[in-house]
Amino acid sequence: MDTDAADRYSRQVRFHEWGEEGQRKLAAATVVIAGCGALGTFHASALARAGIGHLRLIDRDYVELSNLQRQWLYDEESAQLVLPKAVAAQREIARVNHAVDAHAVVDDLTARNAEEYLAGADLILDGTDNFETRYLVNDFAVRESVPWIYGGAVGSYGISMAILPGVTACFRCLYPSPPQGAQPTCETDGVINTITATVAAWQVSLAYRILLGRTDGESARITHFDVWSGETRQIRMPGPAAGCPTCGQREFPFLNGRGRAPISLCGRNAVQIHERQRPINLRELQSRLEKIGTVRANEFALRLSLPKYEITVFPDGRAIIKGTQDIGVARSLYAQYVGA
Repeated sequence: MDTDAADRYSRQVRFHEWGEEGQRKLAAATVVIAGCGALGTFHASALARAGIGHLRLIDRDYVELSNLQRQWLYDEESAQLVLPKAVAAQREIARVNHAVDAHAVVDDLTARNAEEYLAGADLILDGTDNFETRYLVNDFAVRESVPWIYGGAVGSYGISMAILPGVTACFRCLYPSPPQGAQPTCETDGVINTITATVAAWQVSLAYRILLGRTDGESARITHFDVWSGETRQIRMPGPAAGCPTCGQREFPFLNGRGRAPISLCGRNAVQIHERQRPINLRELQSRLEKIGTVRANEFALRLSLPKYEITVFPDGRAIIKGTQDIGVARSLYAQYVGA
């Protein structure tokens, strides 16, 4: 390490489990963060401060005011500018540590692009808000033998676990199918920012162990937290299940899928439309929509504010319709204001 790096990372290098060799491993590693919300922004900030070599930040969404309570890399200006989360996170990381190679991916992680966006990862961190994306990540991780770390939080409760393909159970071993019925969300049950920080910090701690070579699974646990009651509980991770379609039978249906239907976004009273993969000239769209409602646009997104709805359109044709969870209504609004 050069003199500046030796000074910057001196406190962690002195930790007996880390050392200079650990720092070199971290500097050579590539981590993909799937989702740049409350968990993902903490992941990115902590890893950048620790001297990770390469970060790939994937997020489909843009910054809004309600994010600032718990999403650590954003500020009021990011929300006012309607910046994509991945771009805002990348810019802040550059201010924190210019030596980190951080790449922003403003897109939805789907079967169509997973091969490209997850390729070359030494580890994947889960900062997503839905089970479908987690099954997709799990398919890729198991097929390519890439460790990934699951995390989730709502209210005051959170959960995290490291999935080491071939060593521990995979996500589908533990959750053979997505949970049925209405599930608690940040919108319905709220969320305390300390639980997202707790879960994310635990995920990053597990990431450090794995990136520095501790991949034997001896300490693998499913960890539950409740920052309000103060309860913490751990369950030892089982091994791969022979009957698991993913681990045992090497079936990857989520990775082999062709795409995704519109989905209601967790806790957002919003629907994402991403069926139409076609470039859109945002400036031309802005000139058409300015006579209809209030429009703000930049190179990353256009936002149309209507009395009941808010429509954010991205250059690739994807859109987030806020103000409804009805997919039919969202599709109708997209066709009305953006085009079929």
